[in-house]
Amino acid sequence: MKINHLTSAEENLMKQFWKLETFYLKDVMEKHPEPKPHQNTVSTYLKILVEKGYLSTEKEGRIFKYKVLVPYEEYKKFLLKEFSVNFLNNSGKEILEFLFTENIISKDDLQEFADLKPAKAKEPKLEYANEILNPKKDKKIKDKKKKKK
Repeated sequence: MKINHLTSAEENLMKQFWKLETFYLKDVMEKHPEPKPHQNTVSTYLKILVEKGYLSTEKEGRIFKYKVLVPYEEYKKFLLKEFSVNFLNNSGKEILEFLFTENIISKDDLQEFADLKPAKAKEPKLEYANEILNPKKDKKIKDKKKKKK
């Protein structure tokens, strides 16, 4: 799924939509903080977000029910990758350096993260791969068995 960039107004509305997941226009108008935008403005943004692939619509009688298609976590990943590629040379080291210099993360945070060691994955058994990659060894073993008989 290709994720497109959002304007700040679209992003602000999407933050509300991510909380609702499925909603009607009236739900958005009720939950939007003051000063509330005009209903036509919200309706226009909904149409744009459908075109960008963030929302889907389902017609129910004369009104539309909207559903979020791009999860919040996916959008966060998209933004972080864009930031990393465009401003930090796609380097993990530069990301960490930036986070440290901006006091977003501390050494204690990093140490705590480092202490969370992922469980080691079991190495896969390569029985079939070994048979394919080393067929000569198998033949030698079979030949020795035949000679013993």
